[in-house]
Amino acid sequence: MLIAKVIGTTVSTIKDEKLTGRKLLILRQTDETGAPSGKPYVAVDTVDAGIGDLVLTAAGSSARQTDITKDTPVDSVIMSIIDSLEVDGKVVFRKS
Repeated sequence: MLIAKVIGTTVSTIKDEKLTGRKLLILRQTDETGAPSGKPYVAVDTVDAGIGDLVLTAAGSSARQTDITKDTPVDSVIMSIIDSLEVDGKVVFRKS
């Protein structure tokens, strides 16, 4: 699993039929404090995340294990919206 921040949305009118009706969000990997640390990528949203949310994602074959993404051509999925992060006994992120 990776921690990422939702930074945008993408619209695709022509796509595999198994992705019809699925929200595709642009994410950027972050470190444990929410600071950007990676390149942007697109993930299928299964939890109604929005821009600015810190989320947990799964990639590769694990991305196809949710009820929504089973047997679909996806490589990344948002499976959780993070409420808070605690590192070494200290809260480093709390959703406002």
